[in-house]
Amino acid sequence: MPRLSLILLLFFAAFLHAQSATAALPEKIIIDTDIGDDIDDAFAVALALRSPELQILGISSTFGDTVTRAKLLDRFLVEDGHPEIPVAVGLPGSTKNPFTQRGYAEASQIQRIHPQAVDFILDKIRRYPRQITLVAIGPLTNIGAVIDRDPQTFRKLRRVVLMGGSIARRYGDLENSKPRGPQPEWNIVNDIPAAKKLFASGVPIYMMPLDSTQLKLDAANRTILFQMKTPLTDALNRLYRQWGQETPTLFDVMTIAYILDPTLCPVTPMRIRIDGQGFTRVDSGAPNASVCLNSNSDSFSRFYMRRMLAPQ
Repeated sequence: MPRLSLILLLFFAAFLHAQSATAALPEKIIIDTDIGDDIDDAFAVALALRSPELQILGISSTFGDTVTRAKLLDRFLVEDGHPEIPVAVGLPGSTKNPFTQRGYAEASQIQRIHPQAVDFILDKIRRYPRQITLVAIGPLTNIGAVIDRDPQTFRKLRRVVLMGGSIARRYGDLENSKPRGPQPEWNIVNDIPAAKKLFASGVPIYMMPLDSTQLKLDAANRTILFQMKTPLTDALNRLYRQWGQETPTLFDVMTIAYILDPTLCPVTPMRIRIDGQGFTRVDSGAPNASVCLNSNSDSFSRFYMRRMLAPQ
């Protein structure tokens, strides 16, 4: 073989090897969560912990009592054997929403130092430009503050995957029911200015609204999950009992599931405008988000249960 051809062949082989190695690297994520009120945040974090395709750079608490939320995350991560994952404390705020899982957090004896969420997120973006997916599963207060502090660095995110908004379906409109029209959704309406900043930021947004996230964890699957008796499922069971209701709706879990398997929630490019009441209106103009309008609850449930039941 001529020397030039051999050199080209070796170069091409090295290129393919590098591409394969890059493709195999886990995706870097930061999760921004209001864990502790509703129960779906805990199930979302659990799915991320059970997904080797993901590298969790850190988790930040948002909305209300962010210090106690951070303590909850500390205990949850340590009980699952992940004390190395940093937890950052978000900007505090006032809320009348019940912190149902406060007891789990306050019973923790774990003492950890928590960086401030805005500093933490910006530091990670600077360290890994264009590589990080920010998973937003709570009100967007921290994200709005990051944009205010350093919008240029924020634009170096790879993308934001957001649970939020409502296009045609409101709370209680399940996949087989007739849509009753949109309504302001929790994560958007609790910080409308921050939501407006996010959708104007220029960062790619993948939006999982109420239309595609009202996914139930039924009694049969709960029983199977909690009977596993692993440290993670035991922690989920304790949080579920403190939540105090029967059938969880796994709104937030779709963000992680989408990252792992985008076919679970196909997206459509749209121009989204946040109005003064917190509605996510579809507008004319260039798309600023990729929006999932439909999902299949059976496919989602099979995916979630297979992942959670898989041996570690």
